[in-house]
Amino acid sequence: MFRRIAPLGIAVFAGLLATGALASDLDIINAPEIDVSGSAISEGWYLRGDLGYSGWMKGGKPDYKTFASGGVTSQESFDSARFSKPFSYGAGVGYQFNNFLRTDLTTDFFNGTLNGGSNVARRCSASEPVGTSCSYSHEADYSATNIMANGYIDLGTYAGFTPYLGAGAGVTYVRWDDTSFNPYCKNGTGTCSGTDYVNDKAEGEDSWRFTYALMAGASVDLTNRIKLDVGYRYSDTAGGKMFKYRPAEQDIGASGTKGRDDGFQKHEIRAGIRITTW
Repeated sequence: MFRRIAPLGIAVFAGLLATGALASDLDIINAPEIDVSGSAISEGWYLRGDLGYSGWMKGGKPDYKTFASGGVTSQESFDSARFSKPFSYGAGVGYQFNNFLRTDLTTDFFNGTLNGGSNVARRCSASEPVGTSCSYSHEADYSATNIMANGYIDLGTYAGFTPYLGAGAGVTYVRWDDTSFNPYCKNGTGTCSGTDYVNDKAEGEDSWRFTYALMAGASVDLTNRIKLDVGYRYSDTAGGKMFKYRPAEQDIGASGTKGRDDGFQKHEIRAGIRITTW
């Protein structure tokens, strides 16, 4: 009997193996398809819009030349220069290469006011006593358009936030309005007469300047295609032309640029929206 059962057991065991193999084949056939095409990778064009606030802005000390009938007599500088804290706004278009690298081209606009003072070591007029000097208070408005090419490294996503670091380079077109020269006598070893002097203006100039920027911040997804971007940007714009010689100086032969600013260094808090196309 054992000889009869043994072949039967072997046959049953073989049948079970065959059934298991068939079931495995069917599971493989019916298994869901795994997408390894990289569709989860961020890649494509995006649009952006930004607002910024310059909580701290430095412009150095603008300088200017004084002119008399014999030519340039001295080089003076503002003993104080206080810039307003301008808002900026802008837009741009960019491309996301992968989850870590993106670039964009942006245009920003901002304007502000400069207030300052200077002192020239000479009398405001011949009627002032020897030992006095002539001081000026200055005010000028300016506007600027900034065009930048930027690159960013996204540092991964943590709890829904994607921190990044960035840098950019470009140009800024700065246009100065007229700069006011409001003279007043300053006491020294002599005492001022108290005469009021007529305010004067110097025509503003405009110029293109090199600009670079450093950025850091983080973005968060508001929807599948809209990201909120909040960050910090430091930008440094080179100095350039500020104002021409005043009419009285031009009448005695002066021409060209009288004053130059020392550029702008801005520390900005910025917030913006990025709209992706993928």
